[in-house]
Amino acid sequence: MAQDTAEQALPTPPSTPARALLPLIAPALVVGVACSLLFLLVSSVAERLQHVLWDDLPDALGIGRYSVPWMLVMLTATGIAVGLVVWKVPGHAGPDPATLGLDAVALPPAALPGLLLAAVLMLAGGPSLGPENPIIAVNVGLALWLGRLAMPRLPGSLWPALADAATLGALFGTPVAAALVISEALAGKPLKGALWDNLFGPLTAAGAGAMTTALVAHPTLDLGLPPLGHPRWPDLLAVVVIAPAAALLGMCAVYAFPFVHGAFRRLGHPMVALPVGGLVLGLLAALGGRLTLFKGLDQVAELAKDPAGWSAGQYAVMAVVKLAALLVASSCGFRGGRIFPSVFIGAALGLCAHALVPAVPPSVGVAAGVLGMLLAITRQGWISLFTAAVLVASTSIITLLCVASLPAWLMVTGRPRMQLRPDGTALR
Repeated sequence: MAQDTAEQALPTPPSTPARALLPLIAPALVVGVACSLLFLLVSSVAERLQHVLWDDLPDALGIGRYSVPWMLVMLTATGIAVGLVVWKVPGHAGPDPATLGLDAVALPPAALPGLLLAAVLMLAGGPSLGPENPIIAVNVGLALWLGRLAMPRLPGSLWPALADAATLGALFGTPVAAALVISEALAGKPLKGALWDNLFGPLTAAGAGAMTTALVAHPTLDLGLPPLGHPRWPDLLAVVVIAPAAALLGMCAVYAFPFVHGAFRRLGHPMVALPVGGLVLGLLAALGGRLTLFKGLDQVAELAKDPAGWSAGQYAVMAVVKLAALLVASSCGFRGGRIFPSVFIGAALGLCAHALVPAVPPSVGVAAGVLGMLLAITRQGWISLFTAAVLVASTSIITLLCVASLPAWLMVTGRPRMQLRPDGTALR
């Protein structure tokens, strides 16, 4: 009787009929493919420009690639170039990136070309940020603008949801990441219909985006680390130590974020803040080495190829320098996201743990370090678990990560996030 009363108090939302979901398929597929192609185009252009700036140009000038003088020149020049875009291009490359997260923000069409240009220059020039935030913002803006023109009868809120999911699917090469992020965003909100009814259109777009990326670029997040067998008690001990330690280090940057951002804001002009930020990033790169440049995915793959190739001290220096670079790049106005650099930081911490205690398998250390760092920086539980798990080709790591996420989450929940309000104060 008590169970029947509880079930009556929590009514199940009615399911949406299939005829209401079928019209979503065509626009979701179009948005998914288009968002993936734009992401791949931006990535390709940025990679070609990076090759010119960091390989061809120093060779032509007789300057060593990734030498300290060249890193200082290139990162300062990148700050000048992005500063010019923010200052002069219509729309000023969108709002202050410190105020943005992974949620879809619809920008006016006039701001999108400048944001794309700023993102390409940033990705090629070396600052420690990823492509996710600007690519999501551009895809959302384009989808909303073109979708309303092409199909005005569909609700306007549909287009940002489709573009957000499609871009996440393209970025991670799988629709699972989009489904997890959207499910987390929908938690606590009143839903019209069942959860999977609400996920149907976005998941279709994410699947189309992921398949397009997979067919065109063949990406993989698997680092090729030695596979993990059955979990052992020492593995469990390792993850419950490493993940909270990584989260604690990440929270140091989170607490410093408003102060560093405020210092750059007081410089008063993007043509001052961004070049100064670029110079600081160049100095950090001189300290941490070339692997601490760029978004970090290619660099973390290089670390994973030879876990014994660096000492524990070198891994620790790279992790701290990369975290400082992420903090500076996010504060001074470079347009970019924080997920991919955080993966590098967490992986470096995990490999540092392996170097200190060889009994810790590299796959366990990397997965736990990435989990803790992403929880602190993004405050996205599902995306943190997913990203940490896919870096290691082992199903048994999921059990360990679920346990490790509990103490790590206790360290970050209820505390400031690495995202600011327009007035410069931290969100919680």
